[in-house]
Amino acid sequence: MTRLAQTAGLNDVQQEILSTVRDFVDKEILPVATQLEHRDEYPTEIVEGLKELGLFGLMIPEEYGGLGESLLTYALCVEEIARGWMSVSGIINTHFIVAYMLKQHGTQEQKDTFLPRMALGEVRGAFSMSEPALGSDVSAITSKGVRDGEEYVLNGQKMWLTNGGTSSLVAVLCRSDEGHPEGTAPHKSMTTFLVEKKPGFGEVLPGLTIPGKIDKMGYKGVDTTELIMDGLRIPANRALGGTTGRGFYQMMDGVEVGRVNVAARGCGVAQRAFELGISYAQQRETFGKPIAQHQAIQFKLAEMATKVEAAHAMMVNAARKKDSGERNDLEAGMAKYLASEYCKEVVEDAFRIHGGYGFSKEYEIERLYREAPMLLIGEGTAEIQKMIIGRRLLEEYRFQG
Repeated sequence: MTRLAQTAGLNDVQQEILSTVRDFVDKEILPVATQLEHRDEYPTEIVEGLKELGLFGLMIPEEYGGLGESLLTYALCVEEIARGWMSVSGIINTHFIVAYMLKQHGTQEQKDTFLPRMALGEVRGAFSMSEPALGSDVSAITSKGVRDGEEYVLNGQKMWLTNGGTSSLVAVLCRSDEGHPEGTAPHKSMTTFLVEKKPGFGEVLPGLTIPGKIDKMGYKGVDTTELIMDGLRIPANRALGGTTGRGFYQMMDGVEVGRVNVAARGCGVAQRAFELGISYAQQRETFGKPIAQHQAIQFKLAEMATKVEAAHAMMVNAARKKDSGERNDLEAGMAKYLASEYCKEVVEDAFRIHGGYGFSKEYEIERLYREAPMLLIGEGTAEIQKMIIGRRLLEEYRFQG
């Protein structure tokens, strides 16, 4: 393990899992990540390796065939995987948000149907909130689910689905006015629907189309797509939890897990950037000595390492708070905000240390430089995190005048 970003209080099982994942990253991901990323190629062999390690069932309870591990263990594994290639961590993140939502909010029939297959990686999850005309304003969702006998009919267009093509189960947030009179607050008239589909692109179900991958600046390899529903019919028992009107709360619970995940990804990418920067600084010579011996570079390395440590500590704190059963939106918001901002800064400093070579696609730091910006907007922008943090602080420090 590296000297930076150590986590106190881990048991033997957690340490063994992390050691196994780190070894997998070093041997199976890092050697091929940049090559696959440049080709925008889905990492099929890596994903199969993760399935063999049991990582798709990491947080799924043992009764459903999973490992029953904590959010902390999961976040630390994500940190290691993102250190190798952030896109791979994205593949398992959306899967686990859906698995978590099922575990916390699903009916017994829904849990029995999906969780055992999700634990094996046979069913892989994606979740869908955003739409083309909205970003952070989830209450403005226009996609609708209307009851028709023993089915719901879904219509609408969704955006930014990670794993949109490769997934076989999508949790889709829609408006559902059934049982909610006109004038009901938007967040109280939303339902999460569980949509089963075959992997692939085009019309994957009657009434459900997954267009081709969205071409992105970074975060390549993993498929990011739209989802178009036009008269899509699903069984009525596929409303998450068996009831309508709870979708917004279910999604926000999942997003808290997602924010810890994004914080962990930021920590992993920042760690890798630091490793690349401090290694290059000891090899590159200017003015007769390695640039690491110049005070300006030492100051930069010191700042980078401090940011890696601070982000890791906040991410661990947010994960442990969620594991304790306590509300963690404040801690998750802080961790996601700090880790994504520090990741961007650490990556840029490593890029600067590399000088002109950092601009070359032959060097790994170029890939990280394009990947880091996604973390600034994924699972909520910095501005949204600040709103959450500010509101929670006002709750905790209410003026008693």
